[in-house]
Amino acid sequence: MCAVDAARGKYLTASVIFRGKHISTAEIEEQTCALQNRNSSYFVKWIDSNIKTTICDVPSTHAPTSATFLGNSTAIQEVFLRISDQLTAMLRRKAFLHWFTQEGMEEMEFIESQSNMDDLASFTFPPSPFNFVILNDSIHLILCDSH
Repeated sequence: MCAVDAARGKYLTASVIFRGKHISTAEIEEQTCALQNRNSSYFVKWIDSNIKTTICDVPSTHAPTSATFLGNSTAIQEVFLRISDQLTAMLRRKAFLHWFTQEGMEEMEFIESQSNMDDLASFTFPPSPFNFVILNDSIHLILCDSH
C-alpha cells in the first residue's frame, strides 16, 4: 500500500472480490454499474467494462462478508515521483551507497534505476480514440466518436 490521491489520476482497470454466503450476483452487477456511472470521470473512457467482479461463497475467518478492491490507477505516478526525488537526494549525498557497493553493486546501477523511475513517473496516458470490447472470446477494436 502507498499514500496516493486516487482522485488525481484515472483508473485503467479495477477488480472487486467479494467473499461470503448469500451474496447476490445481480445486486453486485447492479451496484458495480451504478458505481462506474456515478464515478465515470475517474475511469478512462477507452477501456470498456474496466471493472471486473468476483464472488467467492466461502467467507473469510474474520467476517461473514467482505470485499477487496484492487485498482490500477495513473495516480501511481505521484509515488514514482516521490521515490525519484528521495533517490536523487540520497544519491547526491551518497547516503547508504557504501553498503551496496561493498556487496558488489556499482553506483551506475543506482543511476540507471533512477532513470527508469523517472521514465515511469513521466509516462502519460493520452486519451485513446479506441474502445476495446470482448465479444465471444475475441477482442474488437471500435473507433470512438471524437466529439
